[in-house]
Amino acid sequence: MFTGIIESLGNVKNIIKEGDNIHVTIESNFTNELKIDQSIAHNGVCLTIVKINGNEYTVTAIKETLEKSNFKNIKIGDLINLERAMVLGARLDGHIVQGHVDQTATCTSITEENGSWFFSFEYDDSLNNITIEKGSITINGTSLTVVNSKKNSFSVAIIPYTYENTNFHTFKIGTEVNLEFDVIGKYVARLLEK
Repeated sequence: MFTGIIESLGNVKNIIKEGDNIHVTIESNFTNELKIDQSIAHNGVCLTIVKINGNEYTVTAIKETLEKSNFKNIKIGDLINLERAMVLGARLDGHIVQGHVDQTATCTSITEENGSWFFSFEYDDSLNNITIEKGSITINGTSLTVVNSKKNSFSVAIIPYTYENTNFHTFKIGTEVNLEFDVIGKYVARLLEK
């Protein structure tokens, strides 16, 4: 489990394709605190550490992960949001995040508003995921509050700290991002389907 509070940015150093999987090596400022078998959220995708070498570690993304996330387009040099797993008993500053990406969305608008930013996104609503006004959403692993919720789009407001300390500052119109919809909302929507 995660909180959606980004701990650090990682730098993609190497990508090796093996069958339908990719092995991604990431440089991180907390690699020396990691161990093999730990789970870390990478742009919101929970992946297991399989190798550590100096200040770099390697994770493997399987076919399903590549199909559902923006990891299919990852490149050497990309900055990715990192969060280590939540510690039981610690403060939950964001919201409950599983690290299971539901789908991707595309950035459609970026507007600076006197020191903060509004980002708008569109997603395929045929998968029956929904947002609600003032509800929680995770974008590339970052816990945010939805504004301007519509059937297949929504916006979020970003404060300067989040803009500078996550990969939001690298987004452009057309950037593909990972979405994890609010877990409580997903259970409610599923119950209503029944």
